[in-house]
Amino acid sequence: MRAVVKNGIGVFTPQGFLDGSSGNSFLSIDDIQATIAQNADMILVSLKKVIFFNRNGLDSFVKMFTKVRTANHCIVGFCDFDTKKYDAIVKFYQDDLSFSLFKTQEIAMLFSANYKNQNKNVLLYNEDKSQRAAMAIELHDNGHNPIAAQSFSEFEEKSNAENAYDIIITDTYLGQMGQKVATRVTGNAIIYTVSSFLDAEIGNTFNIAYHNNSLNVGFRLFIFDAYKVISMNVHALNFFSKLSSAGAEYNATICFVGMSFDKTPKEFKENLEDSGIMFFNQMNDILQNKELLEELGASSASNVKDKRALNKVTVTELPNFIDATVATIEMMTNSKAVKESANINKIEVASKDGKIASSIGFYGDMDGMVVLIFPKPIAKKACELLIGEETDDTELILDTLAELVNIVGGKVKTLLADVNISVDITLPRTYPDINSLLEIVQDKKGVQVDLSFNNDKFLFFLTR
Repeated sequence: MRAVVKNGIGVFTPQGFLDGSSGNSFLSIDDIQATIAQNADMILVSLKKVIFFNRNGLDSFVKMFTKVRTANHCIVGFCDFDTKKYDAIVKFYQDDLSFSLFKTQEIAMLFSANYKNQNKNVLLYNEDKSQRAAMAIELHDNGHNPIAAQSFSEFEEKSNAENAYDIIITDTYLGQMGQKVATRVTGNAIIYTVSSFLDAEIGNTFNIAYHNNSLNVGFRLFIFDAYKVISMNVHALNFFSKLSSAGAEYNATICFVGMSFDKTPKEFKENLEDSGIMFFNQMNDILQNKELLEELGASSASNVKDKRALNKVTVTELPNFIDATVATIEMMTNSKAVKESANINKIEVASKDGKIASSIGFYGDMDGMVVLIFPKPIAKKACELLIGEETDDTELILDTLAELVNIVGGKVKTLLADVNISVDITLPRTYPDINSLLEIVQDKKGVQVDLSFNNDKFLFFLTR
């Protein structure tokens, strides 16, 4: 199959049915490599002439996407589809959506390295906040003027403004840019959703590695949304009891919200409460009680026995972590980073005043955490693009800073994938003051790099 190459984008257009019966006959690796040789930095499969597809039909393309992206470091994915097709693809690959989706080729062009500085006014919306942030950053970096609607109602209102935007982006997804394991909420709580009948299978479906790394990053409050749970048996009871006991080492709290015990023995609740688990009727009983949120989710010193040392793999990949961090903050603040010093030791913060911080964990082929300490002027400047205006609202800045750090984590994940290191990332944890951060990391040894942006001191710390 031959591709049409325009503005650095190679587009293949299969026709008819993609149901797995024709497989790779539509497209081969040689076809893609020949297209890349024509200076294409993005390889897309158009679905505009596809009558029907299922996952089997798309899998052959997705497998090639993975190989091509690893070998050539280019953007890969699908384009030219309606909302129904978009929803189907997202559903098929919801646990591993590592490729990109662009509703139209015109939208894809905005993200191409060969179509920069066109100064397009762009309105965008995605219900995933991480995706909104990722798209806004990429568009800004390419020389466009993005406006990220923070809600669907805001998007509808803005999209009805006549001639206000050159392009409106919906049904678009940037691959390897989100984290769907859990949802971060105000107060640094992680929410897990469970449903149906809880039995021994919960031990297989619950991502314990993600949970443990979230503890390592500094999360202390974990909420199980149990509105749709019918009942649980003794195997699930033992699982949650052990989970709570293990978290006690970190002074972590586990809460259940909306759990009905109509079909579950009442003594199960008593046993769970004895293990330290708390129960609430409504989610707002926690999320709208700021004092309770602060009490349950606050960092607190804990004597964690597992003080892990940095290993050679982590130190070797340090440049990838630095590159992802510096590139993102330079672009967001329109300033140049200056490296001042680097050393391996416990974290040292010369001045704690006027600074906020965030951390994000990674795990898989290698594991650890990245800590970023921002002077408030840098944090405010870096968050302006995502917020859409200047603000002194500390809570809003922290919330937005977490999205920015999530982008850094996504870039790290991508850079490591390029050298065949597979990792997943946790959600970011934010700290309104440095003392609460130090309670988590002060005894950890790591690599500290001191940087400055326009003479404002910035600290990067990589540890386990």
